[in-house]
Amino acid sequence: MDPRLGPRRWWALSALAVATLVLGLDMTILNVALPSIAADLKVGTRQQQWMVDAFLVVFAAIMVPAGLVGDRFGRRLTLVTGLAVMLAGSVLGALAGGPGLLITGRAVMGLGAALVSPLTVAVLPALFGPAERAKAIAALTAAFTAGLPLGPLVGGWLLDHFWWGSVLLVNVPLVAVALAGCALLPETRERGAPRVDVLGAACVAGALGALVYGLIEGPSRGWGDPLVLAAWAASLPLLLLLIARERRREGPPLGLGLLRDPVFGGNALIGALIGFILAGLIFLLPQYLQAVRGHDAFGTGLRLLPLLAGVLVAARGCQGLVRQFGPRGVVATGLALLSFAGIQGSTIEVGSRYGLTAIWLTVTGLGAGLALVPATDAAIAALPPDHSGTGSGLLLTLRHVGSAIGVAVLGSLLAQVYRDRLDTEGLPPQAAEASRESVVAAHSVAEHTGAPGLTDSADWAFTHGMSVTLYVCSLAALGGALLAGLLLPQHRADRPGVTTLVAAEGDVRE
Repeated sequence: MDPRLGPRRWWALSALAVATLVLGLDMTILNVALPSIAADLKVGTRQQQWMVDAFLVVFAAIMVPAGLVGDRFGRRLTLVTGLAVMLAGSVLGALAGGPGLLITGRAVMGLGAALVSPLTVAVLPALFGPAERAKAIAALTAAFTAGLPLGPLVGGWLLDHFWWGSVLLVNVPLVAVALAGCALLPETRERGAPRVDVLGAACVAGALGALVYGLIEGPSRGWGDPLVLAAWAASLPLLLLLIARERRREGPPLGLGLLRDPVFGGNALIGALIGFILAGLIFLLPQYLQAVRGHDAFGTGLRLLPLLAGVLVAARGCQGLVRQFGPRGVVATGLALLSFAGIQGSTIEVGSRYGLTAIWLTVTGLGAGLALVPATDAAIAALPPDHSGTGSGLLLTLRHVGSAIGVAVLGSLLAQVYRDRLDTEGLPPQAAEASRESVVAAHSVAEHTGAPGLTDSADWAFTHGMSVTLYVCSLAALGGALLAGLLLPQHRADRPGVTTLVAAEGDVRE
């Protein structure tokens, strides 16, 4: 801690909290705008998936190397650079006149977020001593957590009053405040920090990007399309090259070898599974609530709150359950609840009342929170002292990888079922193809052509596709529950001498 900072350290913490709030907002705020973007830019499910995944893929691929960049070149400099990059990406995306620029803007935002996320916590030791650091990390965790439910609400309100680009421009004043506050931060760097593995980061981005490309493009191009097959074929060699490079390097920056520990590896994969399910749901639900059920954007944001409320309630209350029943039982129970919620959700029909949706969303949030918090805690507790930072970065990376794959897989499954079930008989070929792109596009075609029954068919096809998708989520969660019950240890595997503080989306420091 720098004794010269005095009370200014709390102003600096406020700036860091604003930066962390922006990260939480950006995780959820765009999803509620997807139906409006689809209608305005005339894009289908495939482009909407890329708008979400461009952020997640870059975020996941760059986050661990970003921490090393901060250690080597200066944490304040890297944090300021990340905020500036996020600002540029937000403006670029908001002013985009087509899907290409918007997707590019989201990718730039993901790069900035990757630079910001690990550094918000990494700078805390220069601001606070051990006695105050727990309070500082709790404040950052609260800021990120608040951003998750605020995203749909703020985004919904903005969409009801302005155009869809406003959900990205809301970052501008917040990032400006964070940048001004960063002037109070002292510059710190790590002597002898390892060199940044640019090739390793490129392998992560290439492998994940190629896999996601094949999954997203498959329904529209065809699963046997040469580009789709080439993307999948490219992802495996890149992944093998990354693993080989990790084994050869001294002190591998990504720490993939930690996954061989069954406690850490098992719990890390559970985190990725929960990211897979939740990201897919948050991608699908706004389209159902707005396009099929006819709610406005702000009403959609309100109707998503049971999911996020369930996560927060479970996260706060699960520690007592863990002390009583052990982490294995709580994690398995959470995943079982997640599976039950998926079965509940799969029974939804076009005319179903919102009460049923609210119930299964609440159960989904409770299950996700009960599984994720003890799994993360057990994984961190199992890390050796000299791998706490690397391990926490790997945990978050895997969670974001799971989220990116969830949007790709579940979005593509929905798109495939929707295209197969939509009745376009009697429509001109061009109108029929446009209707198959998304339920929003089908509504637009029906409005312009007066095609009888197209709106009802599109709503039914989308709802059926969502039911199939939720059933798949249920099976995935059930499989995770069975594996957790069979393979995870009953007690936390604490390593002697390890005391870690973990922020919701930050780094870890002893």
